Order: sequence, then structure tokens, then C-alpha cells
Amino acid sequence: MVTLEGTLLSEPMIVPPPPAASQPVEDRVLPAIVYGLYLLGLVNGVTIVIGIIMAYVCRDRAAPRTETHYIFQIYTFWLSIFFWLIGWVLIIVGIPLSIVLIGIPALILGGVIVSVVSLWVAVRCIVGLLYVMQGEPYPRPRNWLI
Repeated sequence: MVTLEGTLLSEPMIVPPPPAASQPVEDRVLPAIVYGLYLLGLVNGVTIVIGIIMAYVCRDRAAPRTETHYIFQIYTFWLSIFFWLIGWVLIIVGIPLSIVLIGIPALILGGVIVSVVSLWVAVRCIVGLLYVMQGEPYPRPRNWLI
């Protein structure tokens, strides 16, 4: 029997297999976007949250080279949040106590911690961007320093 398209009904139809969703994706753009969101987050604070969500979502389906960048970005986020909280607690405690002069060291120390952590995040993001642009994995993604 012949169909309207001119093929026989008894011929087997060859259907290509669906693309595998679990194959790792080697991508330079998304890690670079996350680094950019982190850098922008130093100014507005909101985009860093978008960046960490993207890093967690993309990490599972990333190729090994790209996965090192996502691991590095996740570590950067959580370490920076931890130290920023310490700095901001010192600032908040130091403000009312500075009236009696005892809070001034806490206020200064908190300001220094927040500033150094912000600089640390910026440097980590710039170094990570350099590795992404060169198409290389991040060499030590679980390192606290750079």
C-alpha cells in the first residue's frame, strides 16, 4: 500500500534517536556570564545570587573543564558570604559601641574585612575569566586563595 508521500507503509521508518540530555556540555559563555554576574554583584548585590543559581544549575551537565569553573564559583560565593557576614556583624556591633569609643576597633576591622573580601572576590573572578577565555579548566577550584 502506498501513502500520499509515495512511500510504502511496510517500510520501516528510521527515526533518529533523541539527543542525550545527560551529555556534558563544554561551554565558555555561561561560566563567563557567572563571573560577570559576580563582578556586577559587588556593586548591586543582587546579581551574585543569580550567578550562584546559574552555577548550581549548570554544574551538573557541564564537561569536566567547565565544571571546575562552576565549583570555583560556588566556593567563591560561600566563602565570600561567610566573611562578608563576619565583617558586617562587626560593623553593625561597632556602630552603636563607637559612641563610647569601644566600638571603633570593631567598626574599622569590619570595614577592612568587607573591603578585603570584595577585592578578593573581584580578583578571583578576573582570574577565573582569564582561564575561561583561554579555554582552560581552573587548576585549583577548591582553593581558598586564588
